[in-house]
Amino acid sequence: MPATDTGGGHVRLRLAVAYDGTDFAGWATQARQRTVAGTIDDALSTIFRTPVLTRAAGRTDTGVHATGQVAHVDVPAEAVPHAYPRTPREGPEFQPLVRRLARLLPEDVRVLDVSRAPRGFDARFSALRRHYEYRLSTAPYGVTPQESRFVTAWPRPLDVDAMAQASRELLGLNDFAAFCRPREGATTIRDLQRLDWMRSGDAITAYVTADAFCWSMVRSLVGALLAVGEGRRESQWCAGLLASTRRSSDFSTAPAKGLVLVGVDYPPDAELEARIAVTRDLRSLG
Repeated sequence: MPATDTGGGHVRLRLAVAYDGTDFAGWATQARQRTVAGTIDDALSTIFRTPVLTRAAGRTDTGVHATGQVAHVDVPAEAVPHAYPRTPREGPEFQPLVRRLARLLPEDVRVLDVSRAPRGFDARFSALRRHYEYRLSTAPYGVTPQESRFVTAWPRPLDVDAMAQASRELLGLNDFAAFCRPREGATTIRDLQRLDWMRSGDAITAYVTADAFCWSMVRSLVGALLAVGEGRRESQWCAGLLASTRRSSDFSTAPAKGLVLVGVDYPPDAELEARIAVTRDLRSLG
């Protein structure tokens, strides 16, 4: 199959990525900070012997994890093997690259798969929706050592039914300014498609899906809903926050450790470029 030329003699590769975000200052590259993107960029730049930049579907915050992150990177066409694999026994085309990355990357970040991106693919702007899970435990002992980096221990009982009722009132296309840290020039209008809760004994999980999320939106939603679950706020209070035009200080953001990006959905290949135009369009509620 011919290389996908993104212009300038480069090939775009799609990466499936997982990481333990505990010791990272988030996804996005920052000066003098250990970040997921910076770590992957360093490994890929070593392999391809030229500086490369990795772009992701979701720029997760400090301490947030991922099992289903999607990213893309543009690499020089001449560096990409064109006749691989030569036999079925050698496996998928980029399996050697995945194996080499496994040796170069630290244990808390893994590139699970690499493939040629279809024409028009952009990990961030082609995405239809992102899926997150937030995990809590109300066990009296807190969280087991094996889960301590990935589950938030909550010391008080939670009314999950009340949290679910409040969550339903937040669904749909809304301005989530009350739940977002401000970014200059960025919209806070999002289509929240799923926000529900499941309890299994002391384990409580929130399932959150939207077309996109603004900065700290998931953790802010969870934090506000925890106030409802504890009985400190009525269920309709959360919906009332949607009328705000700025971030609310009436609740605390949930800790990062319980949040994980579990998946990203994309349209069929033929619709990728059209999706980019929709995503880049500045939305309004009017």
